Amino acid sequence: MRIHTASLKLAGLYLSIIMVISLFFSASIYQLSIREVYAGYRKQQDILERSPDLFLPPDLRDRLYNEREEQYASTREDILGRLILVNIAILLGGGFISYFLARRTIRPIEKAHEAQRRFTADASHELRTPLAVMQSEIEVALMDPKLDIKAAKKQMKSSLEELARLKGLSEGLLQLSQLEDENLDRRTAELSDIIKRSIKDNKILADKKKIKLNVLSNPKRKAFVDPEGIRKVLNILIENAIKYSPRKSEVKINSQMRNKNILIKVEDSGIGIQPEEIRHIFDRFYRADSARTKTEAGGYGLGLSIAKSIVQQHGGTIDVKSTPGKQTVFTINLSGLA
Repeated sequence: MRIHTASLKLAGLYLSIIMVISLFFSASIYQLSIREVYAGYRKQQDILERSPDLFLPPDLRDRLYNEREEQYASTREDILGRLILVNIAILLGGGFISYFLARRTIRPIEKAHEAQRRFTADASHELRTPLAVMQSEIEVALMDPKLDIKAAKKQMKSSLEELARLKGLSEGLLQLSQLEDENLDRRTAELSDIIKRSIKDNKILADKKKIKLNVLSNPKRKAFVDPEGIRKVLNILIENAIKYSPRKSEVKINSQMRNKNILIKVEDSGIGIQPEEIRHIFDRFYRADSARTKTEAGGYGLGLSIAKSIVQQHGGTIDVKSTPGKQTVFTINLSGLA
């Protein structure tokens, strides 16, 4: 409702500007037109006044005077009427165009407002869930008259797990906020070294599920990028690939050069993503694996949003192709070969 009201107000402002300009030019055109008509009228009057009575009898002269006056008045009314019709047409057409332009102007603001509203609602929900769990568990524990050290430690361990999740969520939110304000720390770096470090970062997680991290291609090429930012993106993609892949499977990492662009692919053989969920996969707090719990998936749906933000700051793109139940391939496309 507020956005619609803002659109109407902005459309009214646009229309006011259009009408002020239209009325200004209409008044100028009217004055110029009347001045030209009057000049012609005065010439005819001078001719009639200088004509001898021998060639132009007085009664005929008077009749011509009256006809000139009527024609002059009629011309003024005709010009004024036409200008009024033109301004009415401009008012109607300008109103439609103004509202169209106002909607186009407001639309990005509306999307940003809706995204902020959704983000606030999602963040509140994600924060409320672990807090509610902690509160209920602590209340139950305090009401238990037979609470012993073992049970208390178990309760404290559960609370620590929820606190760890809250810490991870707050860190993700903080990182998203910082990405919108901070500039990239770009410098010339060896792309193959960044990929190797990212694989090393995820080796323990992969070993737990006996998943092989297989580098298909990793040519030594220098790139002008933010090394830590690209490493963070790769960590997110590789970690997701490990989490959603079956035990004893394989995650493939492939980097290649195409013209002056860098292509990095991370491919898994996991649960895949449904086609209707592809377009939401980079939304904040969105998790395509709705059947999994946080304990199994271990995330809040912020990782891919962070990855996309970093890639976009580099002026690149990140895309995903997936076959449900078979594989998912994330592709990073960056320009910036050194």
